[in-house]
Amino acid sequence: MAAAVFALGVAAPARSEEAPSEIKLDYAYYSPESLVIKKFGWLEEEFKPDGITVKWVLSQGSNRALEYLNSGSSDFASTSGISALVSRANGQPVKTVYIFNTQEASTLLVAKDSTITSVPELKGKKVAATKGTDPFFFLLRALNAHGLNKNDVQIVHLQHPEGRTALERGDVDAWAGLDPFIAATELEAGSKTIYRNPAFSSYGFLNTTDTFIAKYPQHLQRVLNVYERARLWILAHPDEAIAIVAEASKQSEPVIRQQFTRANFTKAIPDEQHLGTLKATAPLLLQEEIVRKGTDLDKYIAELVDDRFARVAVETQAKAKGQ
Repeated sequence: MAAAVFALGVAAPARSEEAPSEIKLDYAYYSPESLVIKKFGWLEEEFKPDGITVKWVLSQGSNRALEYLNSGSSDFASTSGISALVSRANGQPVKTVYIFNTQEASTLLVAKDSTITSVPELKGKKVAATKGTDPFFFLLRALNAHGLNKNDVQIVHLQHPEGRTALERGDVDAWAGLDPFIAATELEAGSKTIYRNPAFSSYGFLNTTDTFIAKYPQHLQRVLNVYERARLWILAHPDEAIAIVAEASKQSEPVIRQQFTRANFTKAIPDEQHLGTLKATAPLLLQEEIVRKGTDLDKYIAELVDDRFARVAVETQAKAKGQ
């Protein structure tokens, strides 16, 4: 491992001084890798010989994940790419180190009996979304693509589970949803998707901080090696992975199977596909004043990603499997 870290051009920290006593991670129903790792205790197993404890905190969305990261409650945050970028642009030391899912993250849904069939019909209507998450930015892009903006609808800021409930109760006219709650309302309440566009997703970014990278590069590498182990395990055992996500999220296996139809676990290293969606969304962030006027988003996109550790994790697991 030390050799791998030095290969990255990162100086190995003095173990007695720099090893953390605890590593704090989030887990999320939209991050199957985190649920697999937690279920099997792989990180506890990895760090037990060092006397390092592992603490898990549940993230219900990108906004909560980033709150935990920026407050120090967690060392890692599972978020959408666009949420990570906005946080970085707003002065937080967020750094993307791994891709846990290149998924279609959001769709726009209406209730079973709704007569709304298109985005333009949402003008003047109530739309639930979780501010600062991929579905929120998906909603903004969908409106923009149809000649509307956030002021043309009444955005009701609710966390993802509450957004689903509000839709089904008729408290809102539409909902920018997130799996597994999209799949659940589709199968269990007959909710209908009126707009989908996978190109508007910004995917699942695993983030840490500049400080954690600088202080604990070896430990970061070991965390990502375990994430890569989980990613490959999911690809090899999809049925078992679905069962684990269903158990953790308290959703049925058919719901999680539906969720997995929109998931893509084939990429772990951040690449131009992931950065491209950030670049495409950047003008809208400025237009809608999500970031400060005049913010150089190209600069923050360039700063956001550090793919060195993901590359080593992929190589390490490939060698371990004899590939």
